[in-house]
Amino acid sequence: MPVNRENGMSHHSKSSTSGPESDSSSGGEVPDSSSPHQQENIPLDVAEREEKNVFRAKILATTILLVAVGVVATCTYLLVDSQEKRNFESQFNGYASEVVTVSRETTGQLFNALDAFSVSISSQAARELELRNSTWPFYRIPDWSVRAQRLAELTRTEDPYVAFDLIVTQVERKAWEDFANGEYPIEYQYAIEKEGDKGGMTAEDFLNKTVPFIHQSASGADIPAPETGYLHPLFQQYPLKLFPGLSKMLMGWNTQSYRTVSDLFQIIRSSKSAAVGSFFIHLGRNIKSSGTEVLQPVFDRADTADEDRRVVGAISLRLHWLDFFKNLFHGVDSDVRLVVVLKNSCPPSQNALEISDHVVTYQIDGSNAIVLGESDLHNPKYDSLEVTDTFIDLDVDHSNIPDGLCVPTSTLHIYPSDALEKKFETHNRTIYTSVVVVIFSFTVLVFLLYDFVVGRLQRKVMDRINKQDMIVANVFPSAIRDRLYQAQGNALQQSQIVNKSTNSAGTENEMGTMGAAPLADLFPNTSIVFADIAGFTAWSSAREPQQVFILLENIYGALDTVANRYAIFKVETVGDCYVAAAGIPDPMDNHAIVACKFARDALKKIKEITHQMEVSLGPDTAALDLRIGIHSGQVTAGVLRGERSRFQLFGDTMNTASRMESSGARDRIQVTQVTADLLTEAGYARWLVPRSTKIYVKGKGEMQTYWVHKAKLACAKGSDLKSEMSTVDETNESDGGTSTGESSGEYALGSEDIHTLTKTERLVEWNVALLTSLLQQIIASRGGVVRHIKPLSSEEKTIGTNGTVLEEFTPIIPMKRFEAKDLQQRQRPSSIEIGDKVKCQLRGYLSNVASMYKENPFHNFEHANHVTASVKKLLTRIVNTDESHVLAQGNNKSTGKPSGVNLVDLAGHSYGITSDPLTQFSVVFSAIIHDVDHPGVPNSQLVKENTRSAQTYKNKSVAEQNSVELAWDMLMQDEYEDLRACIYQTKEDLHRFRQLVVNTVMATDIVDKELQTLRKARWETAFSENSALRDLVGGPGESETDQENRKATIVIEHLIQASDVAHTMQHWHIYKSWNEKFFMECYGAYKAGRANADPSMNWYKGEIGFFDFYVIPLAKKLASCGVFGVSSDEYLNYAKANREEWVRKGESLVKEYLEKYHRQQ
Repeated sequence: MPVNRENGMSHHSKSSTSGPESDSSSGGEVPDSSSPHQQENIPLDVAEREEKNVFRAKILATTILLVAVGVVATCTYLLVDSQEKRNFESQFNGYASEVVTVSRETTGQLFNALDAFSVSISSQAARELELRNSTWPFYRIPDWSVRAQRLAELTRTEDPYVAFDLIVTQVERKAWEDFANGEYPIEYQYAIEKEGDKGGMTAEDFLNKTVPFIHQSASGADIPAPETGYLHPLFQQYPLKLFPGLSKMLMGWNTQSYRTVSDLFQIIRSSKSAAVGSFFIHLGRNIKSSGTEVLQPVFDRADTADEDRRVVGAISLRLHWLDFFKNLFHGVDSDVRLVVVLKNSCPPSQNALEISDHVVTYQIDGSNAIVLGESDLHNPKYDSLEVTDTFIDLDVDHSNIPDGLCVPTSTLHIYPSDALEKKFETHNRTIYTSVVVVIFSFTVLVFLLYDFVVGRLQRKVMDRINKQDMIVANVFPSAIRDRLYQAQGNALQQSQIVNKSTNSAGTENEMGTMGAAPLADLFPNTSIVFADIAGFTAWSSAREPQQVFILLENIYGALDTVANRYAIFKVETVGDCYVAAAGIPDPMDNHAIVACKFARDALKKIKEITHQMEVSLGPDTAALDLRIGIHSGQVTAGVLRGERSRFQLFGDTMNTASRMESSGARDRIQVTQVTADLLTEAGYARWLVPRSTKIYVKGKGEMQTYWVHKAKLACAKGSDLKSEMSTVDETNESDGGTSTGESSGEYALGSEDIHTLTKTERLVEWNVALLTSLLQQIIASRGGVVRHIKPLSSEEKTIGTNGTVLEEFTPIIPMKRFEAKDLQQRQRPSSIEIGDKVKCQLRGYLSNVASMYKENPFHNFEHANHVTASVKKLLTRIVNTDESHVLAQGNNKSTGKPSGVNLVDLAGHSYGITSDPLTQFSVVFSAIIHDVDHPGVPNSQLVKENTRSAQTYKNKSVAEQNSVELAWDMLMQDEYEDLRACIYQTKEDLHRFRQLVVNTVMATDIVDKELQTLRKARWETAFSENSALRDLVGGPGESETDQENRKATIVIEHLIQASDVAHTMQHWHIYKSWNEKFFMECYGAYKAGRANADPSMNWYKGEIGFFDFYVIPLAKKLASCGVFGVSSDEYLNYAKANREEWVRKGESLVKEYLEKYHRQQ
């Protein structure tokens, strides 16, 4: 209510309000009040003008104060900011000076050491060759490993590399090859002794991987070097190793074939001094690095003044500037934040084996450093602070350098980083400025505070009144709400009457202790409905809170809509129970009929909602049902006053209705005899089927109840076509459990049996629906054609018979490509009819697969479906949101069919996975069968026990190969011929289907270290940005299609690996549940004598290691391949969160697992 500021306004308001009373009392004459009215307008006008003048004065004063605040605050801020900038620049200059000094010292020491090393080699070689009466290049540097190691230490490189290359003429070639082959064993044995273990490789192993002649390819392939010109074979290297991805040693590799080294050899032969190459960028140790190639000439004589001395070889040294900068401030100052730009005076190299540039930018972060890129990436705002110094200048006489070659000069350009500047950005500017602003602003606030508080108070009062009215309207029926307002309006007056009454005791009996009569009524004819979500507790324990509320909001919102349709009053929701009433607050004669109609529609509605939300909330969502109980009778209803008062119902009818719900069955409506009689009297006896046995109800004894015929649903599945209204004589379903009284099917008169649809059957049906939709896509991709596959019968019998399943594995599976016109003409999958025969075969096959799973706590059919759900999720997220939107919008308006161009682009983004339904079907199929007949113990135990399967599969991936064999053999049986015809129609598709299944299932063996190493190498090959590495593995002639197929194959393998451990990358409750099951399986195997070690002793630490070394890196790979959209981030975030939670709770959980296991035993 507005507050009047003038007494005149209040008086005028009263006069206006009392006008009708005056009119009535004076017999219809209206008193003349025009003069006072006009007189009142004069002070009102003055008040308005004065109010405007005051308002203008306040605005002027406020403006002046605000300007003063701005000026003083700005000056304060600028002064403090200037001081901080001076401190920042001073600190930066100190850091930059340190970089320059250390750089000069290090490079100077390095090149002096190189020169000294060269002189010592020349001097020693001259003596030894003279004694042996031999000449260059027939010389091996003794003590190479020790001497090269000392040189490498000066480079400050974590992964040093030093090599000795000789110059060999074509005439000397054959003799030198014989000489080298004789020296290799000596060199290898010496290196192993000095450098230590080489991964178990012996000198003989290295010798077997050495090409016995000068060869051309850096990959170690047996390609002889050209027979013209000089040869520069690599003879000695430190450290001795076989480089990843190479099958041969680099010994004997003609570095002349490497453009950068070839140019440097020309420079050192011409200038007879060291040469430095341009910068190179490469990937190593999963990080981007950079460096420079340095060649120090080795002469036939040690006399540096001898101008006729000849270059006979070179010491090749690779400097990694990233490691140099990383160690620059090690242990000195962790707050160093610099950007260093290295510039090379020579143009970029065009060599195919490296990505070279003349500018590289680094960022130094304390004792760490990273490569920012291959250009000048410093912030231009720091140009004025640039510190420049010459980094490398060999002072070479350029007149001796052949045309076309360049001797670079490298310069350092040092700049501060944003992080360094932020270090000096304190809060002083804000603090001092804030103090000034607060002091000056206080005066302004004094002027405005009163007016603001009064206005705000008025708005709050009105807002609260409006909100309370809305809340009351939602909580109470309209009739009760009006009575409640009236009662509250009279409460004070009634209280005064009670206090003054001489018979206060008697009044209290009538009015109650609250001072007014309670708002309560008796409703003799009502029907109460209790509807509980069966299985909700178990379902919600494996979901996030948001998912729980999404489901409840959708279900309760739908029930509210149905209730409004039938004028049903929603009483309340208690947890997952919905309580409603018919006949309240407005009486109705057909309340029992209306309540049953509401219940029937509620059953149908929850089916629709849970099936619609199954994709987003998981496969078990569709298994949720309502369990409804109804009883009719009288109830007492009213407002129970006090805190959080609301409209409530009381009486025996409420209790009985609740018992009807708790003693009922899921997806059923149970009513009492009273309600059944009301339905019969109204002519709805056909809705009722009596329960075959009476039930016991607490406080009531035995009662005869009835099932209400629910609204007719879709036909039942398979052999479960039974009576909808069968008698239920089973134990009640507990909240979160599974009732043995669940049923499925449609109404069949005369049937008294009820067949439950078990959890396994529900999982089978979910898989049937999932694979059926994929089969529709496969058939649509073939133009809707399904032919007999008799011509393939011989091929089906022979496939997979040559060797073990693992031997069929291939690193590249060809993905099927579709032309744009094929995609444009593709029939809509939803229009494809999958016959009942195929569905029957699919259901039978999946049921048999389910029966082949053993009842292990973890490796069971339920876990296979959990993996399948994750596979399905990742397949649906395999493209990003933008491209999905383009695909959704990219329909041909004239035909309504998908646009071929958009689909082709989409297929390219996902490496062909999304455009080929057979690939998707194969991956989902593999997820379902990947643990068939799993024995519940790891492969290592099967190998140890020397089982028949271990012998058959040569002790490799035993369980996985066995699962493929069993599932495949069963699929090839004659009874599934129609199903196979839907999957493939050609020999090519058959072999591709088989190969996808083999690769996918074999990828689930994550314990075999050898297989894991191979997968890691293939991942690096497929997604490496280093073209040289891809050429080494795939060959320089590998087509773009092969590269895409390689990536698709790797993505599929990592997709199934992530899904196989999806519980570790999902909500904590899901992870904890599956982790417990896996523990029970492992501990049970230990107790059964099928495991050597007690898993409980290392379970806690083992899980942490599993997260650190497998789960989290795997989740990062999902993100790095770039095809899974937001799911990759979701999986990674959950993995990290679960690891943290496990660190906190893991030890206590392991104890709980053990206690639970012993209790179960």
